[in-house]
Amino acid sequence: MEATLKVKEKKWWHNKVVYQIYPRSFYDSNQDGIGDLKGICEKIPYLKELGVEIIWLCPVYQSPNDDNGYDISDYYNIMAEFGTMEDMQILIDECSRNNISIMMDLVLNHSSDEHPWFQEARKSKDNPYRDYYIWRDGADGREPTDFQAFFGGSAWEYTEETGQYYLHTFSKKQPDLNWENPKMKSSLFAMVNFWIEKGIRRFRLDAIDYISKDLDNNIMGNGPRLHEFLSELNRNTYGKRADTVTVGETGGNNPLTARMYTKPEHHELDMIFQFGIIDLDGVRSGDWSPKPYTLKDIKEVLEKWQGKLEPDELEGLVLNNHDNPRSVSRYVSNNPQFRIAGAKMLATMLHGLKGVPFIYQGEELGMTNIKFSDISDYRDIETLNFYYRKATEGWTEEKIMEYIYRNSRDNARTPMQWDDSKHAGFTKAEPWISVNPYYKDIHVKQCLEDHTSVFYHYQKLIRMRKDNEVLVYGDFRMICTEDEKVLAYVRTLRDKRLIIVCNFYEEETQINIQNYGTGKVLLSNYPGTQTDLSRLKLRPYEAVIFQVETVSL
Repeated sequence: MEATLKVKEKKWWHNKVVYQIYPRSFYDSNQDGIGDLKGICEKIPYLKELGVEIIWLCPVYQSPNDDNGYDISDYYNIMAEFGTMEDMQILIDECSRNNISIMMDLVLNHSSDEHPWFQEARKSKDNPYRDYYIWRDGADGREPTDFQAFFGGSAWEYTEETGQYYLHTFSKKQPDLNWENPKMKSSLFAMVNFWIEKGIRRFRLDAIDYISKDLDNNIMGNGPRLHEFLSELNRNTYGKRADTVTVGETGGNNPLTARMYTKPEHHELDMIFQFGIIDLDGVRSGDWSPKPYTLKDIKEVLEKWQGKLEPDELEGLVLNNHDNPRSVSRYVSNNPQFRIAGAKMLATMLHGLKGVPFIYQGEELGMTNIKFSDISDYRDIETLNFYYRKATEGWTEEKIMEYIYRNSRDNARTPMQWDDSKHAGFTKAEPWISVNPYYKDIHVKQCLEDHTSVFYHYQKLIRMRKDNEVLVYGDFRMICTEDEKVLAYVRTLRDKRLIIVCNFYEEETQINIQNYGTGKVLLSNYPGTQTDLSRLKLRPYEAVIFQVETVSL
């Protein structure tokens, strides 16, 4: 049976790819060791050559940087280390001239404890801003509940001024905002509209599933009023314009609950991130303990999500971001000879799926994890908290560092590697965090000079999504479900069918897809790829996109 185009409304952003920038580590224009807005502006030609048309900036608002910008002290101003509001406007305008739009982070679950709202709120119980945050009395001389913060320790912090505790889902310097307070919500809505008027039309909503809580019933996130709050946010801000795009950071979903966020008639979000694959191995679990998984588990995630999506439902597709280790180090052999093929394989697998792919800076180079020898070289609050907590629990230094090498968010936060000069061309000063020593072999200059590089593979994938509607709207069907080494699926739209085949291991393997006849290679990460699908031999980490004439569905 042929798949037909059943999309209610095709939108301009459906075939786009988003490039995530961690501003502090992207490019330093003023040589102070910290990336900045002018540095991003200087690299727009690079982004345009890659082919991306949306860039997502991690927070650039004014912040004391307890959690690298996700603790905001002023939503209306730019962090001085990054530049000025004028620099921000120049970046917006320059991106617009190059057909690139900017997605900004909206951090709406919490503020910094240095935000004027909180500085007022902590003064007294009857302060006008008191109810902008969540306060409770202690219980029997200790915290109100046993809630644990995401970065470790209690989620409650005591204040001497009023003898009460405030709630913080993350760092103690990130007090949670009280979405039950209409005035607080109105203040946030005004801030979002301020940025819309500045020219921002794309938004990523950070930890948005935490804004509704039910503390009396021990519910810290995904509370009973979550969808009501999101609908209210939509109605009062970005939902008033037809040209906005939103993606939510939400966790613990299944296809049914995810649909609650994205159904057009619900008026909440355009899409949410699908973290099913990157949640498999325990990296983002609270205790960082490794969890065993197999390729079969990855297939089950894709079956669960991709196989149940309606044509107008698009996921935010992601394997890398600022909160996760590098995907090449995570899913590919440690043998460096397979890094390039493995990076291309992962890209092919992800970009062939239904949804909007997100590329994290350096992913298009095949950047790898970092192993700093001393804890003093790490900057991430979550990593540092983990280190000192486990040290007090009696863990050995070796064991702690082993966990950090695997899990630390700083794996993704080392500076972008532009060339093989000192500090990888990121800066001429001492960088805020050390560069990865592998920069000598992995950098932009080398990738641009080598037309077989990971960069050009990404460029081809981005172009393919623009030219092949089947990759955007086509039905998804997993094949070779029992194969232990190969992930393969079919995308079908009308009479056009593509097969994506990925060898996830460093050993050669062979598969027989005899029902599919002969395939035409649209893209491969190896030269000389076979086209006889009945005896398809795959080399280590080989990935191919085939166009086929006949498919048995």
